[in-house]
Amino acid sequence: MTGPARPSLSRQPRIVKALLLTVSLLLLSLVAGYAAGQPGTRSSSPAKQRVKPARATSQPSARPVVQAPTAPASASSAAQPSAASTPVYFPGPRSGPAVMLGIDVLAAQNFAPIAGKRVGLLTHPPGVNRLGVSTIDVLRAAPNVKLVALFGPEHGIYGKTAASVNITDTIDKRTGLPAYSLYGNNRKPTKKQLQGLDALLIDMQDIGVRSYTFSVCMKYAMEACFEHGIEVIVLDRPNPLGGLKVDGPLLDRQFFSGVGQFAMPYVHGLTMGELARLAAGTPGGLDISEAARARGKLTVIPMQGWRRSMRWPETGLKFVPTSPYIQDFAACVGYAMTGLGCQIGGFSHGIGTQYPFRGVSTKLRSMDQVQKELTALRLPGLAFKKVSLTSPNGAPMGIGIYVEVNDWDDWNPTELSFHLMRLAALYNAKNPFAAATSAEALLFNKHTGSAEWWNAIKRDGSRVDLTGFLRKWKQDALLFQQSSRRFWLYE
Repeated sequence: MTGPARPSLSRQPRIVKALLLTVSLLLLSLVAGYAAGQPGTRSSSPAKQRVKPARATSQPSARPVVQAPTAPASASSAAQPSAASTPVYFPGPRSGPAVMLGIDVLAAQNFAPIAGKRVGLLTHPPGVNRLGVSTIDVLRAAPNVKLVALFGPEHGIYGKTAASVNITDTIDKRTGLPAYSLYGNNRKPTKKQLQGLDALLIDMQDIGVRSYTFSVCMKYAMEACFEHGIEVIVLDRPNPLGGLKVDGPLLDRQFFSGVGQFAMPYVHGLTMGELARLAAGTPGGLDISEAARARGKLTVIPMQGWRRSMRWPETGLKFVPTSPYIQDFAACVGYAMTGLGCQIGGFSHGIGTQYPFRGVSTKLRSMDQVQKELTALRLPGLAFKKVSLTSPNGAPMGIGIYVEVNDWDDWNPTELSFHLMRLAALYNAKNPFAAATSAEALLFNKHTGSAEWWNAIKRDGSRVDLTGFLRKWKQDALLFQQSSRRFWLYE
């Protein structure tokens, strides 16, 4: 993944760099301070939202492991810091998106939760405030904040490393700070890497799907911090798919791995902050002793202005690519929809090099036949359009099926993937799931999560009782949504 270009500040004289950072922080202050006093209300809900979330009636147990989030003080009531220590947060002309991210709320609080603390930051390119300023730069310019170390997940702090490639520890050339990799020799921060920290801030953008590795990285970091007495502070961000879609099989505990550490449906409907609360507030939710979990300190800085009915476009925020193939909101939708179905059997996501996860292609049948069979399934909320791509000189670049979501409310995110699996078993001369190697089977199950499904499709192939599985998973997803509501931060 190619991350955002490095700021041109690094090529300016130091005095200009300092001036520009100060101006950037002041602009953030103006916008965040105003929004703190007047929470944003701009959004457009999905056209047919039929599900109205009930107000959470119970909260996690009153153990110190999960602190109730505090809303930022309004501009009129906030204590005014001295001019020498920090810019004054006061109402100014409204600009920028209505949704305030966790980092924006932290700034509106004058960084009080981390004042005077030595902090580390686990982040990546989407870790920006709502004006697009890197959280790294915001914290470096913040008053009375001591950012002393950076931590990076898969793809690295700047998102320049390919998927599944290990990254080594280094010194960040841009900031001079130690940059520790949590996708290298160790997936969990070591005692040495955490040494000297009072708190670890986590600012990572998830895409609402269980097998995306950033929620796993957060959980591993929480476990290490709780074991070593380091506070964890999660700066919350939107779930791009909103907070109402919950779909797909639960993850069996036997398949917990680096691509899944939560026993939840494939599409989970939670934000990163809510996932952190679930892990910390559930007995056995972290792979550490219950004593360490009970001692652990978690603070979530919630967003303001975000609602569960909001998909990413309704936030008004710019989408920063989270990985090489997740460049926009359309790919987030596609990942939930086709990612599982293109692992074994001959289907691929994308059309040529275009439409990652939103297009599907195969050499097993003509695209006309595939389009006809997918359309005949009458999958709720979906339509299938054949697409042929050519280069500027007319050379063919690929042909496939583009998957359109034409009714968001009716759409069941993971359903298509399991129909692709069934079709793969039909199209191949031999059942590809029965012919899979043990390594292929394990990788498939780490993502899909259900041993029961694997055994059924391996045994029955295209005759598998998919309808029965979909019915069961829908019931399981509803139960998960109901049980996880006590960790909700938003309605």
